[in-house]
Amino acid sequence: MSGRPAPAPLLVACALGIEQFALRRRERTTPGGPVTVLRTGMGPAAAERSVTRVLADPAMRGAAVLATGFCAGLAPGMHPGDLVVAEETRDPRGTVPCVGTELLVKELKRGVPGRTVHTGPLTGSDHVVRGHERSDLLATGATAVDMESAATLLSAVRAAERPVAAVRVVVDAPEHELVRIGTVRGGISAFRVLRSVLPAFYEWHRSLLLPRR
Repeated sequence: MSGRPAPAPLLVACALGIEQFALRRRERTTPGGPVTVLRTGMGPAAAERSVTRVLADPAMRGAAVLATGFCAGLAPGMHPGDLVVAEETRDPRGTVPCVGTELLVKELKRGVPGRTVHTGPLTGSDHVVRGHERSDLLATGATAVDMESAATLLSAVRAAERPVAAVRVVVDAPEHELVRIGTVRGGISAFRVLRSVLPAFYEWHRSLLLPRR
């Protein structure tokens, strides 16, 4: 026996059943440790409750947490199927810096070739953002918006110090606003991209075990 501690788990949190379906097709144990895909339910309150409950389990001690799923792009020129890697998540309760952004960008570009990867702040909302709200949030410097990532990461770091990150797939954007996910081409495109992101998450998780220089 090496005496080294067991690898910490990875918790991948998403809100919707369709997101969980896309992700769990590739769920497995990785060299970084066991992987759990959690469906939190929609909205910041549901995300906070679910993540806090799961991380209270002793088996999840030290777990890294990655929030994912769909989001709304805020900048003109963004398209359904684009990826957003958060440099930080923010909502009225606080800002959480993300870990390993550059590695995630590199791995996503390799694993999902041809898709644009955006970086920047990912802001939280308690409702679906439409119309002028999108430009108002863009003016704050945010790249994209969703309802769960900020609450997920804030709950995670409040429970204990741990690595956190957020990666979202754009399902609608200023010139491509959707009404219902999965009924139009943009929603289908975003779903296909989401099915392809887990290997990048595994590599991010594995990298957390490597010694820092």
